[in-house]
Amino acid sequence: MTLALDFALPPGLSAGEPPEARGMSRDAVRLMLSRGGLDPSHHHFSDLPGLLDPGDLIVVNNSATLPAAVRLDRLAVHFSTSREDGTWLVELRRRTATASEPYGGGEPGEWLPLPGRATLRLIERETPRLWRASLDRDVESYLRAHGAPIRYSYVSADWPIEAYQTVFATVPGSAEMPSAARPFTTELVTALVSRGVGIAPITLHTGVASPEKDEPPYAERYEVPAATARLVNLALESGNRVVAAGTTAVRALETAAGEDGRVHPAAGWTRHVVTPQKGVRVVTGLITGLHEPRSSHLLMLTAIAGEKPLARAYEEALRKGYLWHEFGDTHLILKK
Repeated sequence: MTLALDFALPPGLSAGEPPEARGMSRDAVRLMLSRGGLDPSHHHFSDLPGLLDPGDLIVVNNSATLPAAVRLDRLAVHFSTSREDGTWLVELRRRTATASEPYGGGEPGEWLPLPGRATLRLIERETPRLWRASLDRDVESYLRAHGAPIRYSYVSADWPIEAYQTVFATVPGSAEMPSAARPFTTELVTALVSRGVGIAPITLHTGVASPEKDEPPYAERYEVPAATARLVNLALESGNRVVAAGTTAVRALETAAGEDGRVHPAAGWTRHVVTPQKGVRVVTGLITGLHEPRSSHLLMLTAIAGEKPLARAYEEALRKGYLWHEFGDTHLILKK
């Protein structure tokens, strides 16, 4: 296993609060550029327009983050992903002094009383970590009344839901923020458009992460609109880059890509997993954060960047003290 997939993350490199709490704007976080065999270079996210060319296209995820954590006295329920039959995948976690940790209890058929006189029924385990469950009322409206943003122990305090939304967030549905797009600001979007860089949306509602375990991605709800598919195909036909803002955008686009290398309008639940073996058909660049050791996201990054360039980039990020996680620094990977 390469360094990029198996490394030790020093505790001090976890971003424990939003950059705004550190006296910075969202787009002031650092940005490392990886480009093939070239040495990584270091910038700020606000430099992004100058790192792309006119005609390039950035594909962003417009999913908005739900306050998906419901806290009980000793447990927390993290609502992850809706299913076609109205059930949801949920994770049960034991509350701790700082946040929460995995909880292995629960039985099929068990009922859990939730705040607001709601009841959650556990149906069956979907994965070793996630339950398929049913709430006795509409989940999204319930979460808006009784939920809080999901927070893990590396984040030092609770932050309002606004801290977990991107400027593109218009379609509620994500359990956790599509965080690669968090550093975008309205001013930066204006600068990109003025530069001639296009921006097009997809929707992919992210489920709960597994910070304590390495698990493969499971099915998530997505949509690639016809207008976005046309813009992606036009960029590729014109020799321009298609830069995905986040691994969620990669997953949606590669799900919708045909054998002919063209993107087609598509919607539903995707189980597509991008690996170095499968490769990518349409994405030629990626804006992303820094990912946990051994995570499945690093396989996707390897498929885009290549194994050696990605290992070199992560060595550089560790050496330069880049910050990890949703409030941390960023990484721009370009294939050309």
